[in-house]
Amino acid sequence: MSNVILGYNTNGFAHHRFEDAVEILAGIGYRSVAITLDHFVLNPFDSDLRRQCVQARRLLARRRMGSVIETGARFLLDPSRKHHPTLMSRALSDRVRRGKFLRRAIDAAAGLKSQAVSFWSGALQDDVTHAVAMRRLVDGCLAAVEYAAQRGVRLAFEPEPGMYVSRMEQFDELLDRVDHPLFGLTLDIGHLHCLDDGPIPDVIGRWKDRLFNIHIEDMRRGVHDHLMFGEGEINFGPVLAKLQAIGYAGGVHVELSRHSHDAVAVARRAFEFLNQAAKGASCRFER
Repeated sequence: MSNVILGYNTNGFAHHRFEDAVEILAGIGYRSVAITLDHFVLNPFDSDLRRQCVQARRLLARRRMGSVIETGARFLLDPSRKHHPTLMSRALSDRVRRGKFLRRAIDAAAGLKSQAVSFWSGALQDDVTHAVAMRRLVDGCLAAVEYAAQRGVRLAFEPEPGMYVSRMEQFDELLDRVDHPLFGLTLDIGHLHCLDDGPIPDVIGRWKDRLFNIHIEDMRRGVHDHLMFGEGEINFGPVLAKLQAIGYAGGVHVELSRHSHDAVAVARRAFEFLNQAAKGASCRFER
């Protein structure tokens, strides 16, 4: 039985250099990093991205850290509109722009040999039928999958509260239309609790064959607010035990993007909390 790999998302180190964040996280004991591409973190629009990826890959290898690429930067594509544009945008030109960004994220993942690229649908802003909206999303996902297959990169789609695909039943519908071995799932533990999408260990068990990436944080039912562990309602022992029981080999990445003002202390507290939860569930993290 494999051990669970604990990681941390760089969006929780927004005020640190990427290299410093990796060094700090490795020193604490994390063994994976979810890299949110952003203005100063492997910006996919920089002309020297390839060189940056080579340096990042060497750093991660030296520190024995795995990685995934995250595409949830708030204002990377548009400085005035959060997360705009998306695969759900009304204008085709905007959807094309998001698609180009995803291709560059895939290039970064290939350069780093990351386990996956994580992305989401975006919110629907105009009044169209479900058929039209789903066609937009499917077209965007299929294009991304086609490019990912050329680069040998897995894609991990994340259902996200407030976005067009927020629940697991909606992901199920999407998967029927984008059924490819490289198209899998980013499962956010807090989101499952927030939306009451069923017992979390059961959801993990059902989707174990498509599970490419995990986000983890505490949360309260009905409130999409990423909380420090112990400040919400989630019982993490059964969650971690289930991940180990299914032999999940990807990273379990702490996502506390609004805690960057105290990043180092928060990362340490999260590590200690999750290690205690793992011990209580007879689960082990990779060292």
